[in-house]
Amino acid sequence: MRGLQQRHRLGEPTNIARTLAYLLGVAAIYGVTLTHYDYLAQYMFFAHRAQHLVLHHAAPFLIALAAPLPVLIEGLPMRIRQLFRGRLVARVLHPTYRVLQHPIIAPVLFVGLIYFWLIPEIHFDAMLSADLYQVMNWSMALDGLLFWWLIFDYRSPRQGGLGYGKRIVILLAVIPPQIVLGAYIAFSQEVIFDVYEVCGRAWPLDPLDDQRIGGLLTWIPATMMSVLGVLIVLSFIFRDARNEDTVHASHPAR
Repeated sequence: MRGLQQRHRLGEPTNIARTLAYLLGVAAIYGVTLTHYDYLAQYMFFAHRAQHLVLHHAAPFLIALAAPLPVLIEGLPMRIRQLFRGRLVARVLHPTYRVLQHPIIAPVLFVGLIYFWLIPEIHFDAMLSADLYQVMNWSMALDGLLFWWLIFDYRSPRQGGLGYGKRIVILLAVIPPQIVLGAYIAFSQEVIFDVYEVCGRAWPLDPLDDQRIGGLLTWIPATMMSVLGVLIVLSFIFRDARNEDTVHASHPAR
């Protein structure tokens, strides 16, 4: 909010839609991690998958689409801004960020984390350890932010952003592994994640039904987010084309 006020004073007000997208994304993360819903997610598999759908897909999707970095930087105290311009950022954070945002590494991490935390043995340990549970949830949220930040980078390829074709390929590449995993969970005839039997379920829902709903959440909404992402990237292409037409119209060849 401080950043919004600062930019308004500078004559650079932020679009209301971007502001709402950012606030909704932050509120969604809060809702599934710092409310009673988090308790439910520890005792129902489908609630857990819905929680990760928000943390890894929906909320980072909205936050990245809002492109809030200029506003957030403007809202920081000057001393902290100077830290971001220091050697630590230049020598450590920037190189690390570039590696994580590599067009091959980013989608592998995006899908790989989903698979990793759903390995039955690892999932069992994560759900029974308070510390590992937090690591699981926040690793999903941070990876989601990194992935969608790469996809919705408002910079055009000419300005240093990733090529639009590569963004679309990445979005399409992460769809099949999520379909395979979600379908495997949804159609399994055996209970894969028995930790919910050990701890007890919040509701008297049949274990296989709980698992099927969780599999469908891993499969359908997650893949639809990629399809929606492709449409948004296509809108970026049209935006750049319109901007070029405007430039050509204002500077006709002589």
